[in-house]
Amino acid sequence: MELAISLRTWSRRDMRKSETGILAPMEFCEFVRDQIWLAAYPVSLGGARFEARMTLARRSDGALVLHSPGPVDDAMRAHIEAIGRVAVIVAPGNFHHLHVASCQRAFPEAEAWICPGVERKQVALRYDGFLGDSPPPCLAADFMLAGVFGRFMCEVAMLHRPSRTLLLVDLIENFGDKTAGISWMLKAWWKLFGMWNVPGPAPEYRFGWRDRAAARAALEKIVAWDFERIVIAHGDLIERDAKAVARRAWRRDLPQPTEGVRP
Repeated sequence: MELAISLRTWSRRDMRKSETGILAPMEFCEFVRDQIWLAAYPVSLGGARFEARMTLARRSDGALVLHSPGPVDDAMRAHIEAIGRVAVIVAPGNFHHLHVASCQRAFPEAEAWICPGVERKQVALRYDGFLGDSPPPCLAADFMLAGVFGRFMCEVAMLHRPSRTLLLVDLIENFGDKTAGISWMLKAWWKLFGMWNVPGPAPEYRFGWRDRAAARAALEKIVAWDFERIVIAHGDLIERDAKAVARRAWRRDLPQPTEGVRP
């Protein structure tokens, strides 16, 4: 699959105030031609400012899957509808759920599938089912799934097979010298964690796994998939040597090439 363009550098100047007063992304940018579109928006956690990313992925029937939704106002809804019909809204991680309900209002006919744990944080949320290792019918033709469950953070990784694009939210974060839209506080924390310029799982995963053997099996399943790029929610996209980068990012839990395992 041809890589159409790289996501351009985003900053708060690229955002607009929606009618609700929320900073909303200007538009989606095509990332893989007619297959994957990306949009970034600012977020804050514990006073650290950075950016999150939501993704549109096209199914083989032409409909769209909205992955890790962000704020969608009327202008953004019209922009998305110009790309295609949203058939599925996916909340792939238990820290990526805040905008699901508003996206459901924007696209009321779309199915909603969530990572286990989201229902405890969004008790009033309407959803069609839980994501797991087997994709539901609305995703089965174009996606492969793998659930990875930490003690505090979890997500369901998704491979968009037509574009060979791995979609993650927090299993890999990639902040460094070239990352736009981050605050000094986040930079300081990431340097303290030893994660600056070093792709790796979100710090919450350092508290361990619910089942270490199951988590290792899930990560091995993911790196065995056929992908050539990784879209992540936070930080710089991974567009080269994607499998090797993923295996190094998960080096605490996966054997490395020096141990006789090829990336």
